[in-house]
Amino acid sequence: MLQSVHSQHFQALLGRVGTLHLPDGSALQIHIGELEEKPLAKMRYSERMPFCVELSSLKPTEFIDGLCALELPELGRVEGIFVSRVPAMGRDPALAYFHVTFN
Repeated sequence: MLQSVHSQHFQALLGRVGTLHLPDGSALQIHIGELEEKPLAKMRYSERMPFCVELSSLKPTEFIDGLCALELPELGRVEGIFVSRVPAMGRDPALAYFHVTFN
């Protein structure tokens, strides 16, 4: 299923609030903030353009990283998305910031 995820699936969600389903079964409300395609990372025979998505929590969380699920347009609930936390770096330190990469 992860191979069928493309940046277009996230385009419709940019700037919106979604739910990230965490490995422990809990749900975390997130803001889907930024999408960046990575053309230099594209593999020769791959059809998908690599991209990354930045997410931020709407409330404090202890979640660091792991395999999560997210509802995506046209695909429904997609499982096995590896989400990793990144430093706040000048942003609100009470919230959490995450990065997802699709190669």
